[in-house]
Amino acid sequence: MNVVIYARFSSSGQREESIEGQVKVCTEYAENNDYTVIGTYVDRALTGRNDKRPDLQRLLSDSNNNNFQAVIVYSIDRFGRNLQQCLTNENKLKQNGVALFSATEHFTNDPAGIFYRNLMMAHSQYYCDELSQKIRRGMDINAEKCLSTGGNIALGFKVDDKKNFQIDPDTAPIVQYIFESYASGKTVTEIINQLNSQGLKTSRGVPFNKNSLHSMLKNKRYIGIYTYKGTEKIGGMPRIISDELFNKVTEIMDKNRKAPARARAKVEYLLTTKMFCGYCKEMMTGFSGTGKSGKVYRYYVCNGTKKKACKKKKVNKEYIEDLVVNECRKLLTNENIKKIENSISKISESEKDTAHLKFLKKALSENERKHKNALNAIIECDLESVRKSLYEQIPILEKEHSELQKQIALEEKNFPVLTVPMVHFFLRKLKDGNVDDIKYRKTLINVFINKIYLYDDKLTIIFNSGDNPVTINDFLLSEIEDNSKKAEGLFLDGVAPPETHQNSKRITVGFSIPFLTSKLAMHN
Repeated sequence: MNVVIYARFSSSGQREESIEGQVKVCTEYAENNDYTVIGTYVDRALTGRNDKRPDLQRLLSDSNNNNFQAVIVYSIDRFGRNLQQCLTNENKLKQNGVALFSATEHFTNDPAGIFYRNLMMAHSQYYCDELSQKIRRGMDINAEKCLSTGGNIALGFKVDDKKNFQIDPDTAPIVQYIFESYASGKTVTEIINQLNSQGLKTSRGVPFNKNSLHSMLKNKRYIGIYTYKGTEKIGGMPRIISDELFNKVTEIMDKNRKAPARARAKVEYLLTTKMFCGYCKEMMTGFSGTGKSGKVYRYYVCNGTKKKACKKKKVNKEYIEDLVVNECRKLLTNENIKKIENSISKISESEKDTAHLKFLKKALSENERKHKNALNAIIECDLESVRKSLYEQIPILEKEHSELQKQIALEEKNFPVLTVPMVHFFLRKLKDGNVDDIKYRKTLINVFINKIYLYDDKLTIIFNSGDNPVTINDFLLSEIEDNSKKAEGLFLDGVAPPETHQNSKRITVGFSIPFLTSKLAMHN
């Protein structure tokens, strides 16, 4: 008789070795009964509580072909842990003349044997449901005591060995900075850019985005309120933010949410966080004013000048952004592109295994070791009380295993390997892009620009792609006062945009690969 083997391990408990063991036992069972194994179906890291399993579906479909007369599983719970679905799927096999055998459980085909097998299926489902219920009950009990219920921990907190929340001195200042910055008038985009430019990460170990920042700004745990399933307990958490600051942030968020879209729309200053005053080294930030005719003029202004601590003149936004974008485009020569694409994939491969990723993989390996030891101990132990204690550790380890796998997947996603074709395609797109497209301009600046130091008569650009700065000499602001007289009407603050000049000079700079790797990865 021709037979096939079906093997499965769940997403939170076993490993590839489990498949090998199942197939080995099933093969021995087939040999002992003079069956011929003609194929093996395997579902890896998939739960048995539903039948959304590719190889199970392929097995059911193939049973129509009459190529095999039986399916062998290690145990009936490998076929599934949902009684109704197990019976439905078994009935599909039966209609095609295919029997279901268990290599470790001996069921007869008489009514008593069928009843016993169905009982085992029901018990398997009950075991899963009971474990799930125990976990939920444990979480509810922990929540009553304002303890950690597992899962992701909000940035700024850490959990001690007794599951109590404590303030994390390393990340709590980041939370305070976010709230204070938003309350002071900074936009979410500006805060995100600042955090990500410093390499800071969310509690999940990924770069900040609008969703993560909005969630933080609404999180009541930062004012000491413990929340769980809609229930709030004041004082259940250590406080990081004052009520006054939290309420101010909430008020601003509500105001922005209710404002018309056109009122909320903000012009993007592409060089924010990239450009600094050459004299006092303060950041250059966006500023706008309106002429008598209603025309809006936009500038970059030194923050030191705003504080009256520097005399750096403002510079027209469009003019300086155009100049920087054009300098970035000059880097995209055929020679430079060829040099990058031949080197960058090797660097990407060598840098993907970050310290945090190594830490997560080590933790996963330790978790798997503990899980294996616990299972072995359950098999060997004869004391029911000890076995019960060990059984209680299994779902905890399995949940931790699943969470570590998710974190590793996220970490690996943040450091993709860049192949030569990927880099070539990306850089060619940059070379031929539309210089007036805002997304294109942002990508150029984010990929190539490290810092810009702006003076009144020149600017110095430090590229991610080079070790030496590029200095561009230009009049820049030398004719501002003259231009103000030519401007349409009187500009409110007495300053109008400078004209663009074409007599710039630049210093040629060599091309260096490593600085680009992380930037390119973010845009692929």
